[in-house]
Amino acid sequence: MTRVYLIRHGTTEWNREEIFRGRADCPLNDTGRAEAQAAAAYLREVEIEKIYTSPLSRAAETAAAVAAERKLQAIPDLAFIDLDFGEWQGLPLKEVREKYPDLYRTWRERPQDATFPGGENLAQVRTRAWEGLLRVARDNPEKTTLIVSHRVITKVLICAALGLDNSHFWQIKQDTTAINCLEYARDQFVAALINDTCHLKGIHASAWRKDF
Repeated sequence: MTRVYLIRHGTTEWNREEIFRGRADCPLNDTGRAEAQAAAAYLREVEIEKIYTSPLSRAAETAAAVAAERKLQAIPDLAFIDLDFGEWQGLPLKEVREKYPDLYRTWRERPQDATFPGGENLAQVRTRAWEGLLRVARDNPEKTTLIVSHRVITKVLICAALGLDNSHFWQIKQDTTAINCLEYARDQFVAALINDTCHLKGIHASAWRKDF
């Protein structure tokens, strides 16, 4: 069986402060590093043969925690870099709501129609990320691989795997270091696991976390 695990990176200060990250290279904070170690422990018994990661440090650090126990080197792959938020990058959520009220409403209500000024839209992200996912699956037949990426990337990939268009973006939740698993056979993906966060019980008191 060909399996691809998808993991969102751990928490950064910009996650905690609700600041749009995009291509900004935010490192993990202490919580994020603990989450990455917990994800590595969760996956300890899984025979992962290759690890791919977004080149941004928050994903690369998370990938390195999993790779360390296997003496693997995570492979940076631009297909899995975060969505380019353009002018929103580095802005707090409150400021975005005030400066871009119409676009923010579109992003929340019709995410498939939102194009970020100076940045990307979900269709562009989905095209590159899906091509990357197919490449990983086809290059590693009958093996298990891991991709460490970002909330937007894992959401659109899960939508695509389920045959859903990008209008369903907000119906897929992805917590920090959420673990997902896709099985690939006959040119088709099957979602075997979505947003598993059981490894975070010792880190977060509540099972509910804001989707940001």
